[in-house]
Amino acid sequence: MKEQEFKIEGMTCHHCVMAVETELKDAGFDNFKVEIGSAKVNYDGKTENEEKIKAAIVEAGYKIVD
Repeated sequence: MKEQEFKIEGMTCHHCVMAVETELKDAGFDNFKVEIGSAKVNYDGKTENEEKIKAAIVEAGYKIVD
């Protein structure tokens, strides 16, 4: 199991948090914590990967900060 935190630009409210949570759930992730400005995701490095997480965050309408 891997854990990674992503800093997210553009989140300002609880609705933003819900949007990212929804996209992560839709992408198949179920072990995560999303707060305004960040998401911490636990995933198994075999079937899930960092790119899939990033794609879900972008799909929610936000930008990942390196």
